[in-house]
Amino acid sequence: MDYNQGQKKDRKSLLLAALAILALLNVVLIYFFYKEREKNKEQETVIAAKTEEVVAAKMKLDSISAQLDAKIAEIQQLGGQVDSLVSLKQQLEKDKAALRNASSAASVDISKYKQKIANYEAILVQKDSDIAKLKEELGIVTAQNQELSSKVTGLEGEKATLQRTFEDSVGQLSNKNRELAEKVTIASALKAEKIAVNAVSSKGKERDGGAYRAKRIDKLKVDFDLAANPISPNGEREVYLRILDPEGAVMADMATGSGTFVYSGRETVYTAKQTLNYSNEGSQGSIIYSRGGIPLKKGEHIIELYCQGFRIGSTTFKVK
Repeated sequence: MDYNQGQKKDRKSLLLAALAILALLNVVLIYFFYKEREKNKEQETVIAAKTEEVVAAKMKLDSISAQLDAKIAEIQQLGGQVDSLVSLKQQLEKDKAALRNASSAASVDISKYKQKIANYEAILVQKDSDIAKLKEELGIVTAQNQELSSKVTGLEGEKATLQRTFEDSVGQLSNKNRELAEKVTIASALKAEKIAVNAVSSKGKERDGGAYRAKRIDKLKVDFDLAANPISPNGEREVYLRILDPEGAVMADMATGSGTFVYSGRETVYTAKQTLNYSNEGSQGSIIYSRGGIPLKKGEHIIELYCQGFRIGSTTFKVK
């Protein structure tokens, strides 16, 4: 007899050890999930910032290209030499192509392009000085102003085009950020576990088991656990309870605390609700529904729990 009892104790100890190991593994998995989520969030923030820099560099190069075209045309009209500017324009187009064909924003050495842009802008400033000297030599004043006015109008049109391109790029980034925020919201959603429906009689006696006689049900008590979720912040949560009778109708009485909430963009009726103080390490909750004289139909009833726009759990019970 002592030997059998010893074997039972050993098996129980092994079972408890296995459960402890499984619990520890769950904690470790949740920890690494949270760390990986934070790491991905930081990487996406860096990529978004790098993408904005690359877009800005593309716009700058396009603007410099337009200005070079204008200066080449103007110097040619004034009879000046444009060979160096033509070579510069060819190099600029190579830089634009390299930036455009980059496999990703993260692979671009943006500091190198910033230096190139600074060099191009310095040359443009120098060419403005050269053009001014040519004009002084040729004595062109009035006609020059008219041509410059025309070129400025063209550059303003190009600027407007570049601005639209930039706004489109920013819009794409905003969409990506919005998608990321939606993913975070979904990941932080709560989950109700161990949902139990107990019947409470008019004398306060509580019965469990999931199947009850209608005359012995004065109230329904729904107990549940809110699972741990390190991504979801601590704080108060409103949990909504919906009880559906065997025909699918929601049991509700506005006079006893029922109401409506928004689910999937639609106004939805709830049976009862409870405000709970949630801890992301896991919490327990309970909602009591007093049927207030509303008869319970025989058959299977459905219990649904909702929180922050998500259905977080469901179960059933029977009325005999």
